Amino acid sequence: MRKLLGYIFAPIFHFFFFLLLCIFQPIQWICYRFFGYKAHKVSVDVMNFFLTYCNWFLLNSVTFTNQQNLPTDKPIIFVANHQSMYDIPGLIWYLRKYQPKFISKIELTKGIPSISFNLKYGGGANIDRKDSKQAVAEIIKLGRRMKENNWSAVIFAEGTRAKDGQLKTFQVGGIATLLKVVPNALVVPVAIENSWKIVRFGKFPLSIANPIKWTVLKPIDQTDKNAEEITLAAENAIREKLNQPIAS
Repeated sequence: MRKLLGYIFAPIFHFFFFLLLCIFQPIQWICYRFFGYKAHKVSVDVMNFFLTYCNWFLLNSVTFTNQQNLPTDKPIIFVANHQSMYDIPGLIWYLRKYQPKFISKIELTKGIPSISFNLKYGGGANIDRKDSKQAVAEIIKLGRRMKENNWSAVIFAEGTRAKDGQLKTFQVGGIATLLKVVPNALVVPVAIENSWKIVRFGKFPLSIANPIKWTVLKPIDQTDKNAEEITLAAENAIREKLNQPIAS
């Protein structure tokens, strides 16, 4: 039934999602060119509010839980699992006061309305996965910007999407690089639930009536832990929230 109804609701969702991207492309350009970073960030935040609530066109519920008293005056590395592209708007909107920046594939900086522009000028790291030196250099630059501006970063530590919702082993590289540049950064896990179900049938039709959830978990105690141990602790915190087997 969800697949059948997806044929009805998915075109409506895709239309409004893409329309928003097209509308905000010139808005972002004007904000960035004439008013600078702060205005551009506001435009991106507002866009992602609307993109997040496009879920309603699919009859999805949207729940973001953050019961952590996180500081806004120091960098934070949010470590999240990754289930679909629809994870991202909610993270940008709900974590907006922490100014989250993403580590993204460099291919995404071309050809996508609004998204490509934001990736180019929003302050994140755009990496070439085939060029490890370039990737590390970009992440180091991001770390320096985090340090200078008290920005935060979001890392999808699995490295790719978990299409069935089952966590893959977290990779330590990006987290380790950022911690070398910003050793005082908090590491905070974020558990994402059920967004993989939106695309369980592929890009079309989309599945409907899914409870999409983001949960900010307790910051990792980094005392006497190296990057590998911190990464594993973040992974296991998310596994526990998702009721998946703990990694060792």
